Amino acid sequence: MIRTLLLTILSSSLLHAQKEELPNVLILGDSISIGYTPFVQQLLKNEAKVVRPMQEDGKRPDNCLYSANGVKRIETWLGDTKWKVIHFNFGLHDLKYIGQPLPNSKIVPQRGDAIKKNPNAQQLSTINDYVSNLEKIVTRLKKTEATLIFCTTTPVPVGSRGRIPGDEQKFNAAAVKLMKSLNVAVNDLHGHASLEKVAKHQRKADVHFTETGSEMLADAVVLALRSSLKTLPKK
Repeated sequence: MIRTLLLTILSSSLLHAQKEELPNVLILGDSISIGYTPFVQQLLKNEAKVVRPMQEDGKRPDNCLYSANGVKRIETWLGDTKWKVIHFNFGLHDLKYIGQPLPNSKIVPQRGDAIKKNPNAQQLSTINDYVSNLEKIVTRLKKTEATLIFCTTTPVPVGSRGRIPGDEQKFNAAAVKLMKSLNVAVNDLHGHASLEKVAKHQRKADVHFTETGSEMLADAVVLALRSSLKTLPKK
């Protein structure tokens, strides 16, 4: 009886220790990342502790929104955890067209060419501001000594409200150029999401994906994370 109890306690302690030793992975991003994070967590449950920012109630995931918001809130998101890998993305909110300046901005209701005809419509961030904010974010993230992976913004389909298809390519090109100059790895999620088998699971005239689409995006994220996790120094 005592021997069985001791073995149970030892086994429980060993499993607890193993869980504690899993590397911490942080995912930062918009609602697209909110969609794929649960699948990433499930796929990597035995390889890493994958987390993302949560709202104050601790029950709902926090949307990281646009890059200036990232500059503002990065300290809160990082906390005091020792991160091993950080997978991050901003852009889908930066490129959207708003009708009035921050902080009271709201996405314009127009779609496609009609956006350009709205005299009050302006992108939330210029590409120059976007790149400047990303550089500030990367500078802070590098201080964590974690392996960094920048994730490109997923496609903007035709008919999306307040966004113009193709703008994400311009923002991605500028971001990738910056990441290369800063020696930060890039996960081309835009390219993966553009594959026919994935693209058909993006909602019509909507930047969001179905649950199946989110699961497919998770595959590409997990591939990038596993590649980085393999290069981590052994304890």
